[in-house]
Amino acid sequence: MIIGTGIFVLTGEAAGEKAGPAVALSFLFAGIACALAALCYAEFASTVPVAGSAYTFSYASLGELVAWIIGWDLILELALGASTVAVGWSNYFADVMKEAGIAIPDFAYGDGHNFVAAAIVLILTAVICVGIKISSQVNLVFVVIKVSIVLLVIVAGAFFIKWSNYSPFIPPSGSKGAAARRPLRRCCRTWGSRPAQFGISGIFAGAAVGVLRFIIGFDIVATAAEETKKPQRDMPSGIFASLGICTVLYVAVSLGGDRDGEVHRHQG
Repeated sequence: MIIGTGIFVLTGEAAGEKAGPAVALSFLFAGIACALAALCYAEFASTVPVAGSAYTFSYASLGELVAWIIGWDLILELALGASTVAVGWSNYFADVMKEAGIAIPDFAYGDGHNFVAAAIVLILTAVICVGIKISSQVNLVFVVIKVSIVLLVIVAGAFFIKWSNYSPFIPPSGSKGAAARRPLRRCCRTWGSRPAQFGISGIFAGAAVGVLRFIIGFDIVATAAEETKKPQRDMPSGIFASLGICTVLYVAVSLGGDRDGEVHRHQG
């Protein structure tokens, strides 16, 4: 879940609305912050190597009531994560079909409903229900495809970078842009604060966007603790390897994401 819709959409949104070209620093700081949480996940996953991730960890350390609350939190977290990924995938699917001259009917993909996103959720649910062996193989295929595409974007995009778009690397706070015109600004004024857009505060606002995606990722890795042969060795390695690789990919994609000057056009 770390590599996918997040890396193709999240980097652009965080750059255009929060951090500007310095979004690369945002994902670097997000990776460092998540590494601290990953230490806890790695220790728990190797000590209590059973399925359940945070639910199991809280049950073993804090009791049934806290575990019950954490369990519902995980359901909400994964439901929101799966829905955003499914909607993002459906948007890509609709664009591909449009380019191919195939129009998706309004009843399947329109305002207020998205049966394309629902279909992909049901298909993947069916794959999971078949068994862990089949689902892991399908997941491996998807990961190889996604990483290959990301590497292609990084390598190909490197030849189209306009270095002038990185000056200033950290745009001044309060620059004009799309985010500054949103109702959120009026809401923040009411509470006596300003929305974080560009500047140092924008970097950390962008980091907050990336933290959720990273945490969901190694939370899923910890869930597979029961399936590993040597959890004391494999779980810490898997968690930190996935976090490190994904952080590098996010930073690399974000560094090439401002090659067309889109972020700077938001500054007015």
